[in-house]
Parts: sequence; structure tokens; C-alpha cells
Amino acid sequence: MSTTEKLIQMVIAIVLFLGVMAVILLLTQRLRSRAGERVQAAAFIAPSLLLIGVGLLYPAVKTVYLSFRNSASTEFVGFENYQKIFTNADQLQILRNTALWVLLVPTIATAVGLIYAVLVDRARFERFAKALIFLPMAISLVGASIIWKFVYAYKDANANAGTTNGGKVEQIGVLNGILDALGIDTYNFLFNQPWNTLFLIVILIWVQAGFAMTILSASIKAIPEDIIEAARLDGVSGLQLFRHITVPSIRPSLIVVLTTISISTLKVFDIVRSTTGGNFGTKVLAFEFYVQSFRTLNPALGAALATLIFVLVSPIVLYNIRQMRRLEAR
Repeated sequence: MSTTEKLIQMVIAIVLFLGVMAVILLLTQRLRSRAGERVQAAAFIAPSLLLIGVGLLYPAVKTVYLSFRNSASTEFVGFENYQKIFTNADQLQILRNTALWVLLVPTIATAVGLIYAVLVDRARFERFAKALIFLPMAISLVGASIIWKFVYAYKDANANAGTTNGGKVEQIGVLNGILDALGIDTYNFLFNQPWNTLFLIVILIWVQAGFAMTILSASIKAIPEDIIEAARLDGVSGLQLFRHITVPSIRPSLIVVLTTISISTLKVFDIVRSTTGGNFGTKVLAFEFYVQSFRTLNPALGAALATLIFVLVSPIVLYNIRQMRRLEAR
């Protein structure tokens, strides 16, 4: 499809949208009663509900239905696909990897963001320090993965290319360059199991720590100054102030940050795809869903994996909504 055709389609979509809005306004402008206002509100909400139903609810129901079919989607097989997820050795490794991601990323990223926010709070260089840790948030996960691939880059000692006059392999990766300069054996960070998964986790922590710092820093600044001053007058030390005043005061924000990062972690795909391609034991649920649905052409198992991700994410989303409402009510 050419650029001109795409522009024409975009213009047609905009015109149709404006046309629908105009028709709704013309049909409802004479309705001035309370019942008329309800009709007018329903007229504006109906198109959105229709789009949500067609673009979100129907695919969700279709996915759940497909997860109970065989690989060819011709027969009903019950919970066979789900049984495979929890019994197959490869799938169990994927579940373990995903659990490790969900356990480490939200916890460490939130802890780093919180400690950083406390340390730079009201410092002279606060804005600059916050900008440094927030910068990774402006980079896509694919971009962050490529950056860290250069950090983790490794050249085999037996390789002929890139050798110096002394026959020594020149390491272009930052970490291996440092190890080589210190006289320590270099390491293949991305390919050696099982530690490669931990090194991939570092990438997402690097990205999400800035998000955690931003939210928690705003919450820390919202703590009433008189509470802090009263605690200091009572002889409370810095660590005690952090433990008994700061953390309890920002607890709702901490929970929101933890749950939000947990949701992002459960859906992680870009980092695994861009670094190892899911090889060397680094697959996670979202990546395996992609593999089964589009590579091995087993949409039923892919649908079961997608449904499992939805089941895991839903309670976190609901809990997150409740916490955000509590924050708004404060």
C-alpha cells in the first residue's frame, strides 16, 4: 500500500468520525429533559462501547475459546493446552523464568527508585540527578536492549577476527572490556545459562527504575513538612525517619508502582526478542505466546498462553485501580 493510499484512508476515517459526531449532535440537540440528557450521553458512549466490544471483548472471548481447541482448531480438547503449559519441561522453564522476572524486576526497580528519590530529594543537583535516571524511560525497550547488547557483547577467545598483534581477542563489550583490562576471564553474559536471564532482567530494571523514582519522588514531596519537622524535633534519625515516616506515608504510591511494573513485566517481549531471540533458556510467557502463534503455527497453545497472561494480570490491574482511587481520594 502506497503512502498516498494510506493518507486517503486516514482522511476518510477522520471524515467518517466527524460525520458520526455531527449526526449524534443533530439528533440529540433538541433533547433538553433529564431523559434527553441520558439519551444524548448514551448516543456518545455507544460508538465507544461498540469499538471496545469489537476490538477488545470479542478477540478476548475468541482467544479463550481457541485455547480449548487443538492445534488445527478443528476439535475441542478441553484443558489439554493448559495441561501442557504446566507439565511440559520447556513450558515449565518458561514459567520459572517469568516468575523470576516478576519477582525481581518490580522489587528491585521500586527499591532503586525509592532509595534514589530519597537521596536526591532537595539536593542542589536534584533535577539533573533525576533526569539521568529517567532518561532510559524515553528509550523504547528495543532501543534499551540494543544498548545493553553492546554492554554485554562477547567475542570468543578462539575467534580469528578482531585479534590484536599478540593474538588476543579485542572485546568490544563494555563489561568484557573492563574484565579484560583487569585481567579477569571474559564472560558470555547473554548465552550462558542460567545467569543470562538475570542479565536480561537488569535491562528492564534499568528502564523501570526511572518510572519508580518519578512517582515516589512526587509522593515524598507531598508528605506534610510539619510531620517531618516534628519527627526531627523528637530526635528521629534519618534511617528511622525513612522507615517510620516516609515509607508509611507513601505506601499507596509504592503499591501502585509495584503493581504497574509487575504488569509491564508479565508482558515483557521486546527485551527477549531483541537480545537472545528466546534462545539459551531465556523465553518468557509473552515471547512463547508469539512463538506458538506465529512461528510454530500452534494458535491454540498460543491462545492458552495469552489467556494465562490475562488471568495473571487481571487481579493486579483490579488491585491497582483500587489503589489509584484511594490516592485520588486523599
